[in-house]
Amino acid sequence: MAHGNDLGGSLRYPASACGLFGLKPTRARNPLGPEYGDAAGGWAVEHALTRTVRDSAVLLDMTSGPDLGDPYPAPAPARPFAAEVGADPGRLRIGFTARTPEGVVPHPDCAAALNAAVALCESLGHEVVEADLPGLTPEVGASIGTIFCAATAWIVQYWSERLGREPGKDDLEPLTRAYWDIGRAVPAAAYMRAQERCQRFAREVARFLKGVDVWLTPTLSTPPERIGAITSTPDEPMRALEVGGRTVAYAGVVANITGNPAMSVPLYWNGDGLPIGLHVLGRFGDEATLFRLAAQLEAARPWADRRPPVHTSAAPSASTLR
Repeated sequence: MAHGNDLGGSLRYPASACGLFGLKPTRARNPLGPEYGDAAGGWAVEHALTRTVRDSAVLLDMTSGPDLGDPYPAPAPARPFAAEVGADPGRLRIGFTARTPEGVVPHPDCAAALNAAVALCESLGHEVVEADLPGLTPEVGASIGTIFCAATAWIVQYWSERLGREPGKDDLEPLTRAYWDIGRAVPAAAYMRAQERCQRFAREVARFLKGVDVWLTPTLSTPPERIGAITSTPDEPMRALEVGGRTVAYAGVVANITGNPAMSVPLYWNGDGLPIGLHVLGRFGDEATLFRLAAQLEAARPWADRRPPVHTSAAPSASTLR
């Protein structure tokens, strides 16, 4: 297991790029105390990346549940999450789309991964229907940007207070510094207005998910990028956002806005041996369905022993460290 957290996809995106299982739990499923009540209005969650579905479920059983003083709880599960692994998911109605919110079709490898996942789900007896997620308008997109920048300013201020100083010239990456600069100028009313827009969008997603049990897309819109491709410089601080935005065009942040659980499942590998995850958005509080479906997919297409061409499969030996 490798600890991770997720404010906009940061458990699921690396899971896709590394051929791992990555679950983003429901908002407040894992407590953030004693330091925080929530983070960024409940967008940020804690969990881990794992090789197997079982490990993710067992870990969540051990860490989840409300803490004293939490501002709100997640809905209690009907039974331990580990009991859902291997349980029959039944015949699910699975919505899917290859299109990004902007209507763009992804890289051919990602489209192939989605087609393979759709075929697998159909072979397992599920009903699969094409469906686009409603409501992700430019206004919602702008609100997401406002919240991210304000959250960055909060994080930097938190650490400035803890360390007793503001960040030095080399303490922040250029994109983070740019977010910080923008976020410091966001009025409180603008932040609250942005949250309001995103909460209205979350209600649209909840209504959409009354028509399907889960919603399926590729996790990333391109295969994993080469190391160094998604970087910024002081002269081009937004470069990482521009390049990275083309890779994460499927807006995994939807699960953070809504608080819904979501997962990246490592079902597909392209011709270069690189993993391409499939993203599944579930209903609020319903990790159970995700664990059942993920375990069924894992049994049909095992992945735990697969490795990308560049990987660390074991701890380095003493001779390697010398």
